[in-house]
Amino acid sequence: MKSCLIVDDSRVVRKVASRIAQNMGFACTEAEDGDQAFALCEQNMPDAIILDWNMPVMSGLEFIEKLRMMDGGDHPKVIFCTTENDTPHLMRALRAGANEYVMKPFDSEIMQTKFAQIGLIAPLPTEAHA
Repeated sequence: MKSCLIVDDSRVVRKVASRIAQNMGFACTEAEDGDQAFALCEQNMPDAIILDWNMPVMSGLEFIEKLRMMDGGDHPKVIFCTTENDTPHLMRALRAGANEYVMKPFDSEIMQTKFAQIGLIAPLPTEAHA
């Protein structure tokens, strides 16, 4: 079973994201900041990471920069979750190593689409239009 690490300082967001990932067949682990997430990655590198940008202790950006430098840190597919929607902000995340990003609030359909776009799940079937 593939694994997904949910990193967000909001317990509610972690629970929602975890439920969505579990419904896609992922075993989930949660962390409330980048420092906790990094320690979890050192123990067991996940296949996917849903990552908040703004967190205490270590921000999402600091975390991904540190992750991508560690042994095996190039493996996880990282989806940044942010409330920031300006292009320079998003480009910075992608340059740091994010594979994709979603805007908060997100839902199951958005997350499934992003997971499919980066190859974590099979592409979603397209609806036939008459």
